[in-house]
Amino acid sequence: MEIAHPYLLFLGDVHDALAAKTAIGIVDWRKDWCLGQVRLDGCAADTGLPDVSIVEGASKGAKTMVIGAVNAGGRLPDHWITSIVEALDAGLDVASGLHVRLASIDAIREAAERNGKALHDVRHNSETFATGKGTKRTGKRILTVGTDCSVGKKYTALAMDKAMNDRGFSSSFCATGQTGVFISGRGIALDAVVADFIAGAAEWLSPDSEENHWQVVEGQGSLFHPSFAGVSMGLLHGSQPDAFIVCHEPTRTKMRGVETPLPTIRQVIDMTIQCGKLTNPDIQCIGIAVNTAALDEDEAWAYLAKIGEEFGLPATDPVRFGIDVMVDKISAEYGAP
Repeated sequence: MEIAHPYLLFLGDVHDALAAKTAIGIVDWRKDWCLGQVRLDGCAADTGLPDVSIVEGASKGAKTMVIGAVNAGGRLPDHWITSIVEALDAGLDVASGLHVRLASIDAIREAAERNGKALHDVRHNSETFATGKGTKRTGKRILTVGTDCSVGKKYTALAMDKAMNDRGFSSSFCATGQTGVFISGRGIALDAVVADFIAGAAEWLSPDSEENHWQVVEGQGSLFHPSFAGVSMGLLHGSQPDAFIVCHEPTRTKMRGVETPLPTIRQVIDMTIQCGKLTNPDIQCIGIAVNTAALDEDEAWAYLAKIGEEFGLPATDPVRFGIDVMVDKISAEYGAP
């Protein structure tokens, strides 16, 4: 799907910042695409954007109102429907990352039809994908993989794409989750693709390109996670990466939401190479991205130095310390732009 920007971010009346993580993620990476935020009475989240009404946002040039808030179960609260209808009547498309389909709500569907506006259910898609073929494609690809879920795969891929472009590489970000789609303006939420077609969807997302163009693919789940390994494997085979970055959170002992012990970085590197060789025999690890938010600065630097030496790879926290060391690795292994 292609989502038009500038965005107007709808936060509803959520009670904390975590519930607005989609909107906050968009602002972190695409603030220049955002014109303002719409908050209802009682909203405790704040992206730092100007507060505007829906009509004001439309008059300033917004193209899409993004529902940037989430809740348990991905439901759409009944009292948000009025705001969504108002946005459609003001001439905006509406995009949502919730599980509920916008068009399943009569008032929203009717407003979209009478105004000729688009409804984007980012968690879902209408594209028909082929099964994966594993045929070699032109261009180059980087995939972020994880020792667990929610360890920074999206932020690492975004940071890598930005740093590579800043250094003169030809690079693009390939979104595979709903927040990434909002940030990119296009992409696929792979967790909503039927299992047989995940690899094919990843191939569709990262097609043939110029030989020196890099597609930086947002990772999902973990090959070691009992809940999500299927998505991770399909994405690995379909994205056919030349290079991958392992993302890790050093304080965890169990995988998120289950009792399974966390795998080691070495296990993730070895498994990713073993499985990734099916579609790219030349796959290699080019670095380790560590989410050091739970460590103080001295602890973070010490940990990065330790694992960098252990694996002979660049190690950094892309958000805290930047990711230039991994761009240096790309230059050394594949040539400067």
